Amino acid sequence: MLQKVSLGVRKCDRYRLIMSKDSIDQVEALARELRGLRLCYINSTPFGGGVAELLVSYIPLLRGLGLHADWQIIRGDRDFFTITKALHNALQGKPYPEIGSASTRSEYLRHNLANARELDINYDVFVVNDPQPLALRRYAPENKAKWIWRCHVDSSEPDEEVWQFLRPFVEEYDAAIFTLDKFVPSDLRLEHIGIIAPAIDPFSSKNLMLRRHTCRAWLENLGIDKSRHMVVQVSRFDPWKDPFGVMEAYRLAKRELPDLQLVFVGSFAHDDPEAWDIYASIHEEANKDEDMWVFSNLTGVGSMEVNVFQTAADVVVQKSLKEGFGLVVAEALWKGIPVVAGNAGGIPLQMGGRLRDYLVNSVEECAQKMVYLLQNRELAEELGQEGQEHIRQGFLMPRLIRDELTLVKQLLGC
Repeated sequence: MLQKVSLGVRKCDRYRLIMSKDSIDQVEALARELRGLRLCYINSTPFGGGVAELLVSYIPLLRGLGLHADWQIIRGDRDFFTITKALHNALQGKPYPEIGSASTRSEYLRHNLANARELDINYDVFVVNDPQPLALRRYAPENKAKWIWRCHVDSSEPDEEVWQFLRPFVEEYDAAIFTLDKFVPSDLRLEHIGIIAPAIDPFSSKNLMLRRHTCRAWLENLGIDKSRHMVVQVSRFDPWKDPFGVMEAYRLAKRELPDLQLVFVGSFAHDDPEAWDIYASIHEEANKDEDMWVFSNLTGVGSMEVNVFQTAADVVVQKSLKEGFGLVVAEALWKGIPVVAGNAGGIPLQMGGRLRDYLVNSVEECAQKMVYLLQNRELAEELGQEGQEHIRQGFLMPRLIRDELTLVKQLLGC
């Protein structure tokens, strides 16, 4: 059997402290209609990526609402995950000519078949995340369950050959979920397509409110100067996050603010072999500058430490070139920290009001906006507070539960 992630049970009641009564009542009413429903969420890693970040909070909340929810992890070797990372990149537009190879396709399908044979099928609804386990639906034993595919990336302009390989598998599902309407490929034929943005859990260790002065003091343990400006980017080690563009923007900004420090905080996941090479390149560059730092989950940086870095930051940067959503934007804004971010994918959803002026399209623009915020602290604080309210209104976990359960209810004909 596939590995199931061990998680607890959490009630939604605590959200009544920070969200409207009506919004929580609506979620609880939906859950009562579906009480006892068996849901299974499937992905390729229990840690290190946005999907895992979501599910570790999402599953316990579903259980607290009276639903039977589990999380199963598929297996794969390095060859398989090298292929699936290439498929992930190709959905975001990077060419992957190897998909034309019979051996590449066979390797991908062989692992999906093997995982399907180990799948616990005793559920009413399966939610399959991203391309790694996409073909499970074809190979899973027949039952009466409904199947939903959740695409977390910007698939608005996928590599055509890869998409034509993947599309038949997607169309075997009962529904698909994308973050934005523009992410839905124009030739996808499905009766049910949900447009649902991800969300964050403000009560997780990554998002609990911490005292900023305590976080700044903690930086000294790492050799970072708490008295100087600090810009932070938190992301996977991935070229789409444009870490080298961030370095270039930092160097431009440092000409005007010589005391500026840059911190990269990243994570590794076992389904992303490409990350090791990116990490090595970032680390090599950072070693050339005593004011540039790189931290990761390999060196003890977990969710709470990420929280500390984000809370301590003067500005958080997320200079993505392609982005399905970018949870780290919502995380920083929830902490009241202003964000300068790439004008890409799902990021603009999170940057409402005046924050839209800090969506950037170039290295030079990124540097300019960073400097402006660092030199205008009162404005930075105002933008942080506006951002926090925007996230409260639209990007907290109960809203995500409401939207997904609404789709499930439609599929079941309840």
